[in-house]
Amino acid sequence: MSKITGFEVESDEIVGQQGGFLGIRRLRMRNRREDGSLSERYTCDFLMRPHGHDAVVVALYHRTGPGPADVEVLIRDGLRPALAFGRDPAGLPVPDAKPYRFFSELVAGIIERSDRGLDGVRARAAAEAWEEAGYRIEPGEIIMLGGSFPSPGAMAEKFWFTAAEVADPAAQSAPEGDGSPMEEGATMRWLGLDEAIAACTRGDIEDAKTELGLRRLADHLRAG
Repeated sequence: MSKITGFEVESDEIVGQQGGFLGIRRLRMRNRREDGSLSERYTCDFLMRPHGHDAVVVALYHRTGPGPADVEVLIRDGLRPALAFGRDPAGLPVPDAKPYRFFSELVAGIIERSDRGLDGVRARAAAEAWEEAGYRIEPGEIIMLGGSFPSPGAMAEKFWFTAAEVADPAAQSAPEGDGSPMEEGATMRWLGLDEAIAACTRGDIEDAKTELGLRRLADHLRAG
């Protein structure tokens, strides 16, 4: 089979946004092969977001004792209407065990276009810790834990994983939020780090970015 050396894009358009939060970028394209031939024409659709390509995930943690296992992490339960409305029971391969309204996740948010470089990622992580959790974290205290693409077949978004230690969990202010009704009714709880990872494995916490963020935090703490 001939090696793929590039693409030929015949059309490129944005469909379905119409003032909403997401749009669909639709490419009609062909693969270009090493021998100069082209594949059949196909359509590639993926989600795009005008407000920022990537997102930051923030594992806020505090130490409850001197041991490596004496760590708790902050889990936030917030609204996720896409799960409540987007999972038609008639089309599911396995029925959902519960309805989805509030969903358990780490603190996370969109990296805005003005947030540039790793310093911008750290600044956005600190801003999300304040907006979503009510904790003041200095950008310089943010630990970078690498990046990952959550669903490259459907979106170009990259998750930047970060962590920050909360010295005093009681020093929490009421989260300001970002002004969106999507932030309404959110609650927070501290879980032991090992317990939270086990909850992901059991399926009690079903968010992939949360499980990956927790596991990267655990690896970071074990590395000392």
